[in-house]
Amino acid sequence: MASYDLRRILAGWDYEPGQITVRKVSGDDGSVKIQMRLDLGLLQMESKGRPDGRRPFGEDSLLDYHEKRIAKYKEGNGTDLGFELSPDECQLLREETVQYYHRYLAEFVLEDFQAVERDTARNLRVLDLVVRYGRDEHDRASLEQYRPYLIMMNTRAQVHLALRQGRFKTALARVEAGLSRIQELLSDVGMEDGLDESTEAGILMSLQREIRARMPADPIQKLESELDKAVEEERYEDAAVLRERIEAMRTKSSASARRRRK
Repeated sequence: MASYDLRRILAGWDYEPGQITVRKVSGDDGSVKIQMRLDLGLLQMESKGRPDGRRPFGEDSLLDYHEKRIAKYKEGNGTDLGFELSPDECQLLREETVQYYHRYLAEFVLEDFQAVERDTARNLRVLDLVVRYGRDEHDRASLEQYRPYLIMMNTRAQVHLALRQGRFKTALARVEAGLSRIQELLSDVGMEDGLDESTEAGILMSLQREIRARMPADPIQKLESELDKAVEEERYEDAAVLRERIEAMRTKSSASARRRRK
């Protein structure tokens, strides 16, 4: 007789209060599952598709189902005006976002940043959908409180993906874009000066400082510093050599940029 006791599965995998403890396992169906350790057991999620493995209305998720409904409505009416999501539909969408929330937290701990970017972007699409089509004001506003957090997590995922490739400037640009999006949200609610008080912005600002500290020194800037020092010490021959090197590097950089644009 099959045993339903979880103690065998949890043996050697202790719950750690205050920490998100996760692992990947191979399921009986051969697909990868993500398990999150809880104080009284575990939470198991599919690594792809909807976390609970269900296919509502034959689609990967309720979000996909409603997006296809909207596309069909627009095809038949030439516009999306008049399309609405009922309170029950909005509630089910909210419940679905919680599943993806648990999964992208687990993915972040597992450093699967591509999956984090995918699932946070997906939940942001839900927010956009409900804001645009929710019939009731309560439904339209209910998820907006989570938008800054989703933007922050999505940005962090993009940044870590760029850093893995050594693309420090790209990573820095991603942080700045995320901060700009949060600033826009604050401005929309009359909190133009609220960036310093935002927890999500604080996390991104800390990441911004970390990236800048890790960025390799710009070779031209380094030579320019040496040039300034040479001029200050009246080593004019050295200064002339440094100027030539700086000019050559700038010319080479400009030529490379032109080739990339082509």
